[in-house]
Amino acid sequence: MKRCAITLEPIENDERYSGRGLRLLSRTLHDLKPLPLTAQEQRLEAGARAGKMSIQGIQPKLSAVLKIKEGRFEIVDRNGRYILKPQCDFPEIPENESLTMSLAETIGIETPVHGLLYSKDGSFTYFVRRFDRTGRRGKVPLEDFAQLAGESRETKYDSSMEKIAEIVRKYCSFPRVQFVELFKRTVFSYLIGNEDMHLKNFSLITRENVIGLAPAYDFVNSTIALVNTREELALPLNGKKSNFDRSDFLNYYAMQRLELSGDIVDEILEQIANAIPKWKEMIEHSFLSEAMKNKYVSILDSRQSALFG
Repeated sequence: MKRCAITLEPIENDERYSGRGLRLLSRTLHDLKPLPLTAQEQRLEAGARAGKMSIQGIQPKLSAVLKIKEGRFEIVDRNGRYILKPQCDFPEIPENESLTMSLAETIGIETPVHGLLYSKDGSFTYFVRRFDRTGRRGKVPLEDFAQLAGESRETKYDSSMEKIAEIVRKYCSFPRVQFVELFKRTVFSYLIGNEDMHLKNFSLITRENVIGLAPAYDFVNSTIALVNTREELALPLNGKKSNFDRSDFLNYYAMQRLELSGDIVDEILEQIANAIPKWKEMIEHSFLSEAMKNKYVSILDSRQSALFG
């Protein structure tokens, strides 16, 4: 059965997207044309434009605007409202990131509009709407945790989950509320094999004079994309990066460091446990290859067993 490349809903064979998927981008969007570039051409374009755009990182990225009347994305150097990520050196990253962000959404983690865009050569490109832009040229105040911690792109792994909590405590308007969200994102990242949540993958955003965690971004099951991974979290928690058990997340991080009550912790874990069957359905319906789907579920089963017993 064919699936929408944004929502994973069933669609007709002559369609690429569901009506609901297109409406997430715009209420008046009726079609979304493939990007007229191959994956290789996109990577070359990203390299050529790298010095002109505000977005950075290891993965090749392009800035784009959505031309609603024409039903297509247009690559731009300035004032882009979307980020495009083509296929790269690591296998199936666009398919992986689109799926993982959608899994996060099922447990109430705030995510921007995102999905997969067909490219000229049939490959998928990941797209995500920028949440740090507003109006025609307006910017929303946003600072990543590397900036807040006085670290750089080169030292973004030189921290810990305890320091992440202290940044939330120091800068957020309502830190206790954000601690709930931080705990949920930490457990989620562990369960789905996201071992690359470094300082630059956490940000604080200011909206209506309230400072809190920015919507999630760069959520990827990096464990299945990399070879011979040994770590389970990018930043150490309780002095370690792997071989975690239930007590590390619950007794130590949630209750001792984040000072969450047992009832709140139980509520979050119940929400996640109830979502896991849905996650497996979404993995099965995703655009990952069968081999990658199997690896994704295997990681999830292993981590679920360690966390829930």
